[in-house]
Amino acid sequence: MEFTFVSRFFRTKSRSMDHSAPEERNLTVSRVNETSVIRGIRTEDAEMRKFLFTLGCYEGEEITVISRLADNYVVHIKGARYSIDSELARSILI
Repeated sequence: MEFTFVSRFFRTKSRSMDHSAPEERNLTVSRVNETSVIRGIRTEDAEMRKFLFTLGCYEGEEITVISRLADNYVVHIKGARYSIDSELARSILI
């Protein structure tokens, strides 16, 4: 009886039964010095979208997080380094 309780308590979800949609990852989950490919920009703010486009953040472009300090991210895009806040980082999907 104790075995069934333990197995039920610690049961893990089977991978074959997980049919959920792939989770969207944004730049905040990227590790330092990890190069990622931008999959898109997710924001309703047109000014923010335009600003990110002027930095070179568009689909297919590579982006690297150089450092993370509090709510600021230093990123490398197209040969240049920029400091962006966490709101901008959450808008960049990788």
